Amino acid sequence: MLVELSLLLSIFLYFFFIFFKTTSNQDSSPKSYPLIGSSIALYTNRHRITQWTTDYLLNSPTLTLKLRGPFGQSRVITGNPEVVKHILKTQFSSYEKGEIFRTPVFELLGDGIFNVDGDEWKFQRQVSSHEFNTKSLRHFVEHVVDTELNERLIPILKSAVENDTILDLQDILQRFAFDNICRIAFGYDPKYLTPSLPKAEFAIAFEDAVRISSDRFRMISPLFWKLKRILNIGSEKRLKEAVSEIRQFATKILNEKKQDLSSNSSSIQSVDLLSRFLCSGHSEEKFVTDIVISFILAGRDTTSAAMTWFFWLIDKNPDIESKIVDEIKAKSDSPIYDEVKDMVYTHASLCESMRLYPPVPMDPKVATADDVLPDGTVVKKEMIVTYHPYAMGRVEKFWGKDWKEFRPERWLEKDEMTEKVRFVARDPYLYPVFQAGPRICLGKDMAFLQMKRVVAGILRQFKVVAAEDDGSEPFFMVDLTSKMKGGFPVKIKERK
Repeated sequence: MLVELSLLLSIFLYFFFIFFKTTSNQDSSPKSYPLIGSSIALYTNRHRITQWTTDYLLNSPTLTLKLRGPFGQSRVITGNPEVVKHILKTQFSSYEKGEIFRTPVFELLGDGIFNVDGDEWKFQRQVSSHEFNTKSLRHFVEHVVDTELNERLIPILKSAVENDTILDLQDILQRFAFDNICRIAFGYDPKYLTPSLPKAEFAIAFEDAVRISSDRFRMISPLFWKLKRILNIGSEKRLKEAVSEIRQFATKILNEKKQDLSSNSSSIQSVDLLSRFLCSGHSEEKFVTDIVISFILAGRDTTSAAMTWFFWLIDKNPDIESKIVDEIKAKSDSPIYDEVKDMVYTHASLCESMRLYPPVPMDPKVATADDVLPDGTVVKKEMIVTYHPYAMGRVEKFWGKDWKEFRPERWLEKDEMTEKVRFVARDPYLYPVFQAGPRICLGKDMAFLQMKRVVAGILRQFKVVAAEDDGSEPFFMVDLTSKMKGGFPVKIKERK
């Protein structure tokens, strides 16, 4: 009997080993098993997926990685600029958002510009592009940003100096960005950045909806969150509540805006994006609500994420901070737009910061047809192809042996004739922080305007110092955009 059991056990172990032996054991790709692919490694590293995939990409000769999922499903992740150009421009129509991205965020974004493809996307892009390119919107953005900066952000920082208190700068900047984008998008001021740092219902609902929608992407299978949604339990119950709050609020603002416009009332609030869409004849409730919520998501998280890492980096690099402060003081008498336009070193510093810590570190597309990428990678229809700005900012052959260093000078060159230093942009497919091709970020100029105004406003008067400095790098956490895990606690010092 014992001999038979031993024999059976041996046979079982033999077939178990054969069945689960790895199909790939190369340094440039994670272990893959029959049926389940690399699911074990993906699940184990789900909370550090950005760093984990970066390690493999940097070891790949083509800077492209093919991950095998369960039941033969595969996905491609790339940091190769030629491949990025291929999917974002050359074969743009063959790589869409697709249902794999659209479904998990549909409750929040609906049919907004970031969640649609084809003719629907083209129409929204055309409508939005017209509004974003007007001087009146730029002036409105300047007004909103400066009001929020001088009447809210600066007084909070002054209070922190006087009372020697610790602030979570990440939270402060998120509040600042949320107030700004709500006023720019809706013409509504949530007053999220006030001295009491209130828990505004709309802001909390938005934060919860973004977080839970993002968590859906990290699950092994969408069946898990779909089952929770059917049962209306846990996080899915909260998502339903949060989205309902957001939609009800948006509808209320929309109806009030329609009444204001119909009564011909005029104020600076009438130049917000919602009003512009309504005045241009786009009054269908779902259309304008979806598109404005999409812009709130983009404007709220990306700029605050970029500025959080920027202030951490300059605290670590006082020589660079000193050069930025010198530039800010030299421009102190310039008009607002001229000031930020001529802040060349500050602009380079922000680009360098986003090279190392991009607000959107990975961006997936879905192939609509079979294809072969420029590096020879075979792509099948419905396969996910993700480009990886975080990894691309760490490739030595692109950025040099000093790629780990925070060095704004890599974006600058001196004109031999005038001896003036000028900013030199990188190929957008090498540095796709704002995407590239037809879907390149409409709010790029608006984002730089806001970030440079904030940097100038803060550093002219204050020095930002990390309150907790053990020499380690904060954990780079990703929801739909990047964040510092646990926030960024700082002490604010008055600049001497």
